[in-house]
Amino acid sequence: MDKKHNRLRRARKTRAKIRELEVPRLSVHRTAQHIYAQVIGPDGGTVLASASTNQADLRKSLKSTSNIEAAQAVGKMIAEKAKSAGIEQVAFDRSGFRYHGRIKALADAAREQGLRI
Repeated sequence: MDKKHNRLRRARKTRAKIRELEVPRLSVHRTAQHIYAQVIGPDGGTVLASASTNQADLRKSLKSTSNIEAAQAVGKMIAEKAKSAGIEQVAFDRSGFRYHGRIKALADAAREQGLRI
């Protein structure tokens, strides 16, 4: 078993539990250069809000797209978009990534903006 396989196994387990809760989920994916966040509806097929460091307006305001500051900016943006879509509470889907560094920074920034995780 390699690193990616283990991460995907953890993600599958987490998503199964979130499916039981029947609430929107805040799904996070990170790469070496970018971080992406989506609020996905309880049905699992509808994207209600999304934000990433790939977006031009966010990328211009950042020095780097692969650090904690960038993750915090994405967290703030996704929380604002979710609240404007009428979503107050979400389940946090970290996609099998460890809850530290950029993943933790994104979640904390979303909480500071009033999104209940």
